[in-house]
Amino acid sequence: MALKSTIFKAELQVSDLDRGHFQTHSLTIARHPSETDERMMVRLLAFVLDADERLEFGRGLSSEGEADLVLTDLTGAIDLWIDVGLPDEREIRKASGRASRVKLYLYGGRAASLWWRQNEAAIARLDNVHVVDVPEEISRALAASASRTMRFDCTIQEGDIWWSAPGAETLHFKLPTLKI
Repeated sequence: MALKSTIFKAELQVSDLDRGHFQTHSLTIARHPSETDERMMVRLLAFVLDADERLEFGRGLSSEGEADLVLTDLTGAIDLWIDVGLPDEREIRKASGRASRVKLYLYGGRAASLWWRQNEAAIARLDNVHVVDVPEEISRALAASASRTMRFDCTIQEGDIWWSAPGAETLHFKLPTLKI
């Protein structure tokens, strides 16, 4: 018998001063049995950084060739394709052909650095691909805050990110951009 996804609930109060987006998002997140808290929380971070009322989670790890998050326009065309982790370079090329914009959120410390060194030249040729590195200390701190019911206040100003949960210490960080 196949294992089922674990359901998480998250309420995000997003105040993105850089993009002028101020909204509370109530999300239901299905975490695949093989997905870690760290990966799930990096997906949640990607949602916050690209928050929009039309941004949706994809079907996840069980569905190859699909985005982790996707933003479609009113016609159904893909405006933004977001992948988290260390995706296959061929999948990124396919995504860049299907979407107006593609964002990659790399995480995993040394593994992410190695992945970037191996794929940087190929990714550089893709004009609509943006690559952001999530440092290991940030992804692990986010993972430590994972629970079945979560509430976070997230503020973004001039690229600085403040991430806080009630009764917990506020994380303040900036994510390195590897490719714009």
